[in-house]
Amino acid sequence: MSATHVNNMDLLAPAVVETVQRRALAAGLVFAVLAVLGAVLQPEKFFSAYLLGYMAWLGLSLGSMAFLMLGHLTGGDWGQAVRRIFEAATRTVPLMILLFIPVILGMHHLYTWMRPEDIARDKHLQDITRTYLTPGGFILRAAIYFSIWLILATLLSRWSAEQDIPPERDTSSRFRALSGPGLVLYGFTLAFASIDWIMSLNPHWISTIYGLIFLAGQCLSSICFVVVVSAILHHYKPMSEYLKPNHIHDYGNLMLTLVMLWAYFAFSQWLIIWAGNLPEEISWFTRRLHGGWQYVGLLLALFHFVVPFLFLLARGFKRRLQDLVWLAVFLMLMRFVDLFWYIEPTFHLQFHVSWQDVVVPGAIGGFWLAWFCRNLRGRPLLPLFDRHTRLLLETAHE
Repeated sequence: MSATHVNNMDLLAPAVVETVQRRALAAGLVFAVLAVLGAVLQPEKFFSAYLLGYMAWLGLSLGSMAFLMLGHLTGGDWGQAVRRIFEAATRTVPLMILLFIPVILGMHHLYTWMRPEDIARDKHLQDITRTYLTPGGFILRAAIYFSIWLILATLLSRWSAEQDIPPERDTSSRFRALSGPGLVLYGFTLAFASIDWIMSLNPHWISTIYGLIFLAGQCLSSICFVVVVSAILHHYKPMSEYLKPNHIHDYGNLMLTLVMLWAYFAFSQWLIIWAGNLPEEISWFTRRLHGGWQYVGLLLALFHFVVPFLFLLARGFKRRLQDLVWLAVFLMLMRFVDLFWYIEPTFHLQFHVSWQDVVVPGAIGGFWLAWFCRNLRGRPLLPLFDRHTRLLLETAHE
């Protein structure tokens, strides 16, 4: 199959993407009105719900960027088939930078180290707010994280757009040269961001594996999201022609790997801290193992690991997109529950769910999905003049 043939094929996203975009934007606007009402009535609850929603949707942006770079490094068909989906999600980084502003505005509501009355009666807070946890340092470090993510996203997107312009050329070495260091930078910046934005909610507690738990969770969220989007697009051309069972099987294997990796990191954190039995370290877990929060932890152990693990062991299950998509949706819900378990016990000793925990993340998600769909519609679903596209389509038509 020639490059010209690839160019002439209709590889644009189907009309259903525009429908989803309109509905997501409408839902985002409705939820945003309710969220503003919640911010006025219960500002403290609003900001905790906002942080929850923000981290959930940021995970899709950054996890997709990590998988995009991994795909460039490995060069497998699994990455090429859904590459433009990952790219569309990665290009939501500018939106997430804008949506970080309410987190900055709500710092006083979220973090004890921002409140002078709490600092005055706590020596540990006095020490740490002189060195690391300062308002200026918090914002400066966030600017550094976002700058690195934006640079990576921009370069990956710009170079990919060039592959829609003839002639066909192999630019994989350029992508690999960026993706290797980019994955390292992603790991480091995510680790520090998770410490700044989530772990510092409990400034007396530390965990050296904290960033890796968030890394595994973000990547799991993104591969599940790609499975869901692929299941929608697979009903229409062109994806129905080139997405094959072996690709779907690869996505199932990636889901299995990340489910196990998340469980390993989470259990390691619990085991090491519990074995140490130091009061300042186990306090984080004791708060989450009482007051009803223990049932959320049990729910995560069963349905974030055990049940998905058993399903994903079956080879046949992982090759059927119609089966895998339901597990992907379920795992995305469990990822939200996991973030809820990490964030909300900081603010409530007893298990507590507010309507804002649904409305505020829903508002962020509506805008995120609308932006994602806009990005997905803006380019063909495969790079037109990438030799990997030609090879993928030749295989699909054999």
